[in-house]
Amino acid sequence: MGHVSMVYRWRPGARMLGLVLLALLFSTGSLAANAAERNLPGLAFTLTLLHHNEGQSHLLADGSFGGVARFSTLAHDLKDEALRSRHGSPLWHQGVLMVSTGDNFLSGAEWNASLEKGIPFYDALAMELIGYDAITLGNHDFDFGPDILRDFILSFANPLFLSANLDFRLEPGLQELVDVGVIAKSTVVVTGGRSIGIIGATTEDLPFLSSPRNVKVELVTGAVQAQVNRLLSLNVNIIVLVSHLSGLQEDLKLIALLHGIDVVVSGGGSELLANKGDLLIPGDEDVVMGSYPQYAMDVTGRRIPLVTCPGGYRYIGRFVAVFDILGNLVKVLDSQSGPRRVSGVPPDAVSGDPLVMELVTEPVQEAVDGLASQIVGFSQVELDGVRSRIRKEETNLGNLMSDAIMWQAGQVAKKFGVPSPDVALQNGGGIRNNDMRGPGEISKKDTFDIAPFSSFVTLVPHIPRHQFKDILENAYSAVASSSGRFSQISGFEVVVDLAQEARDPDNPEGQPGRRVRDAVLNNGTVIVMDGEVLPGPGLNVATLDFLAGGGDQYPFGDAPYTRLGVPYQQALSNYVEQYLGGVITASLYPEGGEGRITILSP
Repeated sequence: MGHVSMVYRWRPGARMLGLVLLALLFSTGSLAANAAERNLPGLAFTLTLLHHNEGQSHLLADGSFGGVARFSTLAHDLKDEALRSRHGSPLWHQGVLMVSTGDNFLSGAEWNASLEKGIPFYDALAMELIGYDAITLGNHDFDFGPDILRDFILSFANPLFLSANLDFRLEPGLQELVDVGVIAKSTVVVTGGRSIGIIGATTEDLPFLSSPRNVKVELVTGAVQAQVNRLLSLNVNIIVLVSHLSGLQEDLKLIALLHGIDVVVSGGGSELLANKGDLLIPGDEDVVMGSYPQYAMDVTGRRIPLVTCPGGYRYIGRFVAVFDILGNLVKVLDSQSGPRRVSGVPPDAVSGDPLVMELVTEPVQEAVDGLASQIVGFSQVELDGVRSRIRKEETNLGNLMSDAIMWQAGQVAKKFGVPSPDVALQNGGGIRNNDMRGPGEISKKDTFDIAPFSSFVTLVPHIPRHQFKDILENAYSAVASSSGRFSQISGFEVVVDLAQEARDPDNPEGQPGRRVRDAVLNNGTVIVMDGEVLPGPGLNVATLDFLAGGGDQYPFGDAPYTRLGVPYQQALSNYVEQYLGGVITASLYPEGGEGRITILSP
């Protein structure tokens, strides 16, 4: 892994001059900066840092833009360009790195093709051909559990995965990869004759967002600083942090607590940073979050550049900067830095990498086309799965998904020796299509797009009513931020008052929440009235194993639960085909929902 440029030799007559210049360098802090401006040999080093955020298995092109085959071509073009002398002196050291910030795969029709194929997974084949120097572990990389993550990593010929704050000792399969150096907290890559330290970091919310099983999560700040100190002790003086927290704001806060980092690549948020004149995918001009790069002060007052770019193989971020011999950042080459769109149209069109097309996109396209040809039903109405709505209000697709979970649990409950459900909960974050589907045919591919995760229909029996209210308080505690914990429901109606105190998941005893005002079952049984829980028997809750296990901070606690053997994607397909007879009617699933969830604004 990494790139090593050729070693340049000094002319004999220049040796003394070089020694004098080096002596001056160590006695004055400004000589390297001047050297960089005047292109003096041997003193300055130009690093091109190519970064990619959240591939998430979006391997196929979306019309004229994106696609992992075009992405691969652009990545290699940018690497080649970075290693060519463009600064007036053949002795100016050039280095290039390429990193991924995590979420390297995601459930859906395209990822399903990898699961059907087995090792080596298509996503890994593509990334191997692109060529990364380091890959940070993101939360979605654990969605299918540690065993599938291990298979994904073993799909690479020469992998290097990073996270400073994850402890794998209770997961033997992943710990074996730690022991042989395939998973590490940090690494050193030599490029252009210089050693570059790279540190990975993964969100502390991993247990709530994914399925890491026995992987332990440590605090990010201390874990990252420990790796910075280790690298500095090894005389590595250019250090890059490649994080997967929850976006720019979290990384801005983190930088203020650290020292010794030179550049931060932010993942987990997929924000678009761009400057005037940057070519963007049409429509993205309206979602630019700020200039590229952003800056933040570290704990010592140093100004640290922070970069990111959108995911899905649609952009490659390119950060170009000059460092002196001591590893000090001399300047950022703004004219060469910024997002580079993956385009199939002029003026920046690239063609697909033929090998990636042959080994990855063509077989994946064939598999996806096969799913698209399997029709499970017909919808008379547009089904609303738009992220900004399904995570903060009732939608008809949310109702359809929660009804599918309720029905599927009822169909198989007896077989598993558990009671039939009274209610069902589906988190909005588990519905992923982020668009309107229909009216028209609904295919097997649509069901994967809507319900892509490896989540199984699950029954949690006899949940006490007070705990059920607590679960609902969690579900509606972050409506304003469109949190994925927002619950779409079946079997009851609920009234939520956003003017009331929200539950604090980190301090539920001190702030339990008072937003849930009423909850009434479809049979008329009142569970909550005017914020008070009425006495009565507990409830049998159908949901996903992700939520039953504490995902999205749902407070099921230690309540025993039973996975019912049916993925929620299959539950959706079965419900449409078998219960609805293949027709999703506007009368059952009207646009805007049917009033199951009433949100009272402040």
